[in-house]
Amino acid sequence: MIYLDNAATTVEKPPKVIRAVEEAFRRGGNAGRGEGSGYAGETLLACRTEAAALFGTRPERVAFTFNATHALNIAIASLARGARRAVISGYEHNAVRRPLAARAEAGLETAVVRSPLFEPEYFLFMFERALERGADFAVCTHVSNVFGYILPIERVDALCERYGVPLIVDASQSAGVLPLDAGGLRAARFICMPGHKSLYGPQGTGLLICLGDAEPLLYGGTGQDSRADGMPDYLPERLEAGTQNLHGIAGLLEGIRYVRRRTPEAILAHERAFTERVLDGLRVHPEIKTYSARGLFCQTGMLSLELRGGDSETLAHELMLRGIATRGGLHCAPLAHESAGTSERGTVRISPSDFTRLRDADTLVDALRSAARRREMC
Repeated sequence: MIYLDNAATTVEKPPKVIRAVEEAFRRGGNAGRGEGSGYAGETLLACRTEAAALFGTRPERVAFTFNATHALNIAIASLARGARRAVISGYEHNAVRRPLAARAEAGLETAVVRSPLFEPEYFLFMFERALERGADFAVCTHVSNVFGYILPIERVDALCERYGVPLIVDASQSAGVLPLDAGGLRAARFICMPGHKSLYGPQGTGLLICLGDAEPLLYGGTGQDSRADGMPDYLPERLEAGTQNLHGIAGLLEGIRYVRRRTPEAILAHERAFTERVLDGLRVHPEIKTYSARGLFCQTGMLSLELRGGDSETLAHELMLRGIATRGGLHCAPLAHESAGTSERGTVRISPSDFTRLRDADTLVDALRSAARRREMC
C-alpha cells in the first residue's frame, strides 16, 4: 500500500522508535513512583530535553499530553477563564473550534478570521482588524491540516504582542516539518503538538510547550507533593496527573532524535519534492483541481485536490481500491473548508512523509487520471 495520510498519523516510523517502545515494555517502571523508576524518569527527562532543544525552550516547559487535542484543551482552559472574546484563524481544527464553542454559554465569543487560501498578507490584515476590536486571547494554527497552508505565525505573534493578546499556537502539522523557535515568540503562551505525526512517535503522545502559566485539566497523583490537596504549582508536574505513557514517550524520544538529525528543513524539502512531482503530472488535467500555492511558497508538502463535480470521499475510496491511502471529506476542519470554498464536497488530502518514495507520486497521478477518465465516461 502507498500510504499518503501522514497528516493524520505517520505509519512508517524510524526503526529506533519501534525498538525504543519494545525496550520500554521490558524495562517499564513508573517515573517518580518507587525504587525501580530510574529508567522511566531518565526516559521522560531525555524526551523533554530533546524536545526543548528542537523547539528552543527549557525542558521544564515541556509537558506530556496524550495528543494535540489534549494539549489544546489545556491551553484554552488556561486562557479562557473569565475571557469574553477569542480570535482564531479561519483554518482551525475542531480541536480548537469545539472547546471554544463549549464555552459560548459562559459568554465566550469566538471571532473567526476569514481569508482566502495562500494569501498570508491579506490574512494578517484581517487578523489585525479582529485584534483591534479586542481579544482576551487568540489561537492560530501554524499549518492548515487540510491544505498545508503555512500561516505566518511569527508575524501573528508580533501582532498579538502589539495588542497585548496571549496566543496559542497549534503546531499539529508543523512540528517536525517547519523550524519553530519558542524562544523567538513573544505573545505565545502555549505551543501544542501531537507526537504521532511529523515527530514520528507513537499514537497517544503529544507535547504542550508552556511559555506562561498553565492550569491543570486533570487532577491526581504526580509522584510529587503527595500531602498537598492541590496539584503542584510548578511545571511540568502541574499538568501531568496520573501514570505517564512511558512506552509512547520512549518512542517519541527516538522520533524527535530522528527529526533533529534529519532536520525539519530536509524533511520539508523531501515532502515538497513529492508534491511538486504530483503537480507536474496533473498539470495537463484540468478536470483534477489542485489547491496549491505558486511554487509552494507558503505550503508544506500537503496537497488537497478534487475531481471537478465529484465527491471527495468517493474519490478517496477509488484510490484505496488501487492501494493508495489518502483522506477525503472535511478532515475535522469545517472552518478551513468554509474559508477555501470547499465545504460542499470536501477534498482529497495527500500528505507524504519523510519515508514516502518519490516514485509513488507517479502511481498516484496515474490513479487520478484513471479516476478522471471513468468519471468522463459516466
